[in-house]
Amino acid sequence: MIRQLKTFTVNVVAGANVAVGVAMVLVGFTDYADPTHHPYIATAGLLFPLFLLANLGFLAFWLFFKRRMALIPIAAYAAAFAPIRVYLPINHRADPPEGSIKVLSYNVRGYASSPEHGNAVGEIVDYIRNSGADIVCLQEDLQGGRDVKARLDSAFAHSDTTHIMDGTRLVNTLGIYTRYPILRKERICYPAKSNGSVAYYLKVGGDTVLVVNNHFESTGLSPDDRAKYKEILKGEVAQDTAREESKRLLHKLGDAAARRAPQADSVRKYVAEHSRYPTILCGDFNDSPISYTRRVLAEELTDCYVATGRGIGLSYNQKGFFVRIDNMMCSGSFEPYKCTVDDKIAASDHYPIYCWLKMQ
Repeated sequence: MIRQLKTFTVNVVAGANVAVGVAMVLVGFTDYADPTHHPYIATAGLLFPLFLLANLGFLAFWLFFKRRMALIPIAAYAAAFAPIRVYLPINHRADPPEGSIKVLSYNVRGYASSPEHGNAVGEIVDYIRNSGADIVCLQEDLQGGRDVKARLDSAFAHSDTTHIMDGTRLVNTLGIYTRYPILRKERICYPAKSNGSVAYYLKVGGDTVLVVNNHFESTGLSPDDRAKYKEILKGEVAQDTAREESKRLLHKLGDAAARRAPQADSVRKYVAEHSRYPTILCGDFNDSPISYTRRVLAEELTDCYVATGRGIGLSYNQKGFFVRIDNMMCSGSFEPYKCTVDDKIAASDHYPIYCWLKMQ
């Protein structure tokens, strides 16, 4: 009787493990779903870390109780190797060679102070000035009459700001500060109310380098939405309420993903049409690593974090959101080194991301 019970338990757990493994693999490749046609499937990448952890739990269970069955979670991890490498890269961190360019991308949230950061403006500006970066791309660079630009201009020889307007209302600003001359700039056109992408052409030595700064469509989640999401994760919401709230949040996320897709497509097309230039692309994608947005751009360029980063690299620092939404990419003209999400400064709701690039 006991033997039969053990066999039954093993079969049930094995079946559950197979189901979780298959789901992990399927979710890992949902970045191939076009959000304009399959918006809800395209948001499933947010669930990928949950399946990773669940499969890890099964692996620990089998190693303790029945080691040969550990082949199930191991096979699942092998099948999902590609998305795992995107979500959780583990790389040898070679030091950047002499002559490398340091590029920094940072969503500064309009320099708005949070309660625990009474002087976010000063903290962010000092961080950028002392970063040693040669090129700095900023999103939500809404300075609000502060002396931010003057202080940053004193540290960088060249700068530019691009205002994004909703009618007559200023809703966003993309900024660049650089040690290299800005030859010209161009807005990349796509449908958006409060987001945008700007292509800058910089004179770097004897080359013209294309730098594309992006801030793609926001998820549209309000602070109340984010709070409810965290309560659902913690199991603090009744089942019926959790189901309804989950549907509402999924609808919002799906709509935002559908709006981001043509934005990413437009930037990819622009980069492809200007591939004769050495290219650097960065910014706030507002999307997870397992997403259509990141994938289509990474097909055109090298994802610097995947190639040289280490760990999950959570760049959106609000608790409960385990994703890297800020990115940096480069063309084959560059070799990336030590791409890092810097969690040592939490003055914004994003952590900055930086990388060294060596011209080939």
